[in-house]
Amino acid sequence: MSGTFTATKAELMHQAQARMRTHLAESGWTTRQKLALTCRILFDAGHDSGLAGQITARAEEPGTYYTQQLGLGFDEITEDNLLLVDEDLQVLDGSGMANPANRFHSWIYRARPDVQCIVHTHPFHVAALSMLEVPLVVSQMDIAPLYDDCAFLPAWPGVPVGNEEGEIITAALGSKKAILLAHHGHVVAGAGIEEACSLAVLIERGAELQLAAMAAGTIAELPDRLAREAHDWTLTPKRSQANFAYYARRALARHPDAIAG
Repeated sequence: MSGTFTATKAELMHQAQARMRTHLAESGWTTRQKLALTCRILFDAGHDSGLAGQITARAEEPGTYYTQQLGLGFDEITEDNLLLVDEDLQVLDGSGMANPANRFHSWIYRARPDVQCIVHTHPFHVAALSMLEVPLVVSQMDIAPLYDDCAFLPAWPGVPVGNEEGEIITAALGSKKAILLAHHGHVVAGAGIEEACSLAVLIERGAELQLAAMAAGTIAELPDRLAREAHDWTLTPKRSQANFAYYARRALARHPDAIAG
């Protein structure tokens, strides 16, 4: 007879987390490979908007990061055509140039040593929600990783190629994992590539749900204690790794050219 039926919820959650650490293994992919896969995953998830948007990840040397080459769409990114750039967007390895809008990524990386990957895209539902000048409302369990972790910038500062936009976006983001930018799109600042990719998928899903719910009636709030519990339960490295591995398997089935191995 199993003893788990007398265990508390906290005990069961602790046991499950321990099992995840045992059974969910690291992928073994390099930073370049995970970044290329993220580009393909988010392309398939509707995050492409022509050449708009940037996805970056810290590289091995301080003050450097990987990003895509300006002129290539997310569906064209491979581990071999990514650029290595410094904070001034000078290319250290690779051909071509980085998107000048990457400047605000440099500001976020400077301010947030906990951030290892930044996703900025303009997916359809996020962009539509941004036009209403309202924050993202997290009122459904699947979107709980973003509960009280998505900031809102209500004033559009213009094209983010200047230092002032970097300062404004970084200040508005604060210590949160994501931000909705009015009349623009979103930014996700993840503790790892897996987390950033997972949250980027979720923020578009959340915006789609919110628009549908707003059209049907008034959105009811989640109970704060339970929502925070769900946030902490779902936003763990192992769960992000498992999410990413699933998304990556789907992406590789469609885009086997993304990585060499």
